[in-house]
Amino acid sequence: MSGARKGEPTPAASAPVARVVVDVPLAHLDRPFDYLVPSTLDDDAVPGCRVRVRFAGKQVDGFLLSRTDSTDFGGRLGYLTKVVSPEPVLAPEIATLARTVADRYAGSMIDVLRLAIPPRHARVEAEAPPEPAPPPPAPAADGWRRYPRGPAFLDAVRAGRQAHAVWQALPGENWPARLAELAATAAAGDRGAVLVVPDYRDVARLHAACVAVAGEDAVVALSADAGPAKRYRRWLSVLRGRARIVVGTRASVFAPVHRPGVFVVWDDGDDLHADPHAPYPHVRDVLIQRAHAAGASVVVAGFARTAEAQLLVDSGWAPEIVAARDELRAAAPRVVALGETDVQLARDPAARAARIPSVAFDAARAAIRDGRPVLVQVPRGGYVPALACQQCRGPARCRRCAGPLGLPAGGQAGAPTCRWCGVPDTAFRCGTCGSRRLRAIVVGAKRTAEELGRAFADVPVLGSGAREVLAEVAARPALVVATPGAEPVAEGGYGAALLLDGWALLGRADLRASEEALRRWMLAAALVRSHRDGGRVVVLAESVLAPVQALVRWNPVWHARQELAARTELGFPPSVRMASVDGEAKALATFLDELELPPTGEILGPVPLGPDERERALVRTTRAEGRALAAALATAQHVRTARKEPDPIRVRLDPLELI
Repeated sequence: MSGARKGEPTPAASAPVARVVVDVPLAHLDRPFDYLVPSTLDDDAVPGCRVRVRFAGKQVDGFLLSRTDSTDFGGRLGYLTKVVSPEPVLAPEIATLARTVADRYAGSMIDVLRLAIPPRHARVEAEAPPEPAPPPPAPAADGWRRYPRGPAFLDAVRAGRQAHAVWQALPGENWPARLAELAATAAAGDRGAVLVVPDYRDVARLHAACVAVAGEDAVVALSADAGPAKRYRRWLSVLRGRARIVVGTRASVFAPVHRPGVFVVWDDGDDLHADPHAPYPHVRDVLIQRAHAAGASVVVAGFARTAEAQLLVDSGWAPEIVAARDELRAAAPRVVALGETDVQLARDPAARAARIPSVAFDAARAAIRDGRPVLVQVPRGGYVPALACQQCRGPARCRRCAGPLGLPAGGQAGAPTCRWCGVPDTAFRCGTCGSRRLRAIVVGAKRTAEELGRAFADVPVLGSGAREVLAEVAARPALVVATPGAEPVAEGGYGAALLLDGWALLGRADLRASEEALRRWMLAAALVRSHRDGGRVVVLAESVLAPVQALVRWNPVWHARQELAARTELGFPPSVRMASVDGEAKALATFLDELELPPTGEILGPVPLGPDERERALVRTTRAEGRALAAALATAQHVRTARKEPDPIRVRLDPLELI
């Protein structure tokens, strides 16, 4: 380093070189840059703080990673312009994790840091930090004794030993209480816990359970529904060591807990666990990477099981925590499957209109007589979201934009309306056969609730869906019509559950269709009372299908093994590493030509994505060469951005949707 020029600041006397990751969205600049620390900022420029620097002639934000005495840069270094805040918001562990996640998903470190560190709130940052809460007492955790390996796993967490597990929760299990006991066990040993769940309703339930066993001061909830100030205040309480237990949605996977002891992801098959922002990391994979670096335990938990979780078990990385079959049979409701050939509709005309078979109608009636609510799961929201020609069964399309036609709320009197452009079609005529008659392909939740209200005139009908999601319902007679994922919890459990239109879930053009259908069914069925208490589940799907059989026997492990074996045979994740690469046709062709694949790498496609010129290719390789594939994709992106290519290319590693 040369001496300071006249008028320039004086470098700091000790460790004058700061390594900074700059907030610049260009892949080829994904590396730290060296700057000099002026003596006036020496005290505030601490590792992990937010800074501003001049980069390419502009003032940009960044994070100070570390300070050293020398630099490998041969030119003249610039100075830090400003320390935005001396708060060390980027903990060393999180910086290392961000680099690891970026490398695994062929992304950039600054993109991961945007997901990991919430925006600054100056007023909150200036508040005096509260005193750290004392460790809570160790909980009894008797509920884990229902699982043969449960107590041994808790002993490992209590002793601070690293252990991994895939937990299969029993139907009707109070899973928030079990996870709260696990987190409190870690906190009692002065270690941290991070519990990640899909949505805000799960956060509320799990936070209440953790507060009950560990105390309010030891727990914070991090989710998007909290305002910026409140969320930043809670996040700072974790960073400053006050709270030991973090409950939250996917962003909380990066929560900077001190001395982490256990990480948990609940219902890892939910697509909310996959971040929609670059580099598109999945909570389960991030927690595994973080636990590996921190020497902490990991639990992948849920009522159902994904193929990815099954691979963790089959590889020996994570033993499974499951209950004995006798315990499972006692806790599970009775499940009946009815295919199209088995359905005998109830004699009640309104029940026939609502597509309720006689078996399901009788189950609902019995539950209502017992004073219990009944859950009705409908795959689609709306009234009649999809229509077809009555004669040729072809999809009904809008004459203006070719979008799908549906019936809005209001019944048959309403005109078919395009779901894309919103224009009603008062004079529909089929383009194939010329018929003017329409039929419903799928009946939505609103129409189902309307028909059920007629069939059960003396019972209130409650709706839970996208616009209004109920958290819980009382233990009294009611019909609860919900879309998948919006099922409220019933006090004491539902008396029955009717899972309608199973074909709509199973018939999706998606690699994970059967796994996702089983997951949604099991989440709903797990809310029903056990068969000993009269709980019944009726699913309208062919009983010969594997996911239906898994539900009837309540055996998600068997289905996950089948799913993993099928994907291994076909060469799909998680048995391989696969990337989807999207872009304009010409740009994508150039990208693939320049991509240096690992020895086992192969390219599938590209294929058109739609009416525009965008295409998608799939690139796959063995799991052993997964890192090499990610590195090759990142290098190709670096070359593109360095050349200032105008057309963007989107790269996603192991995306949930492949078809």
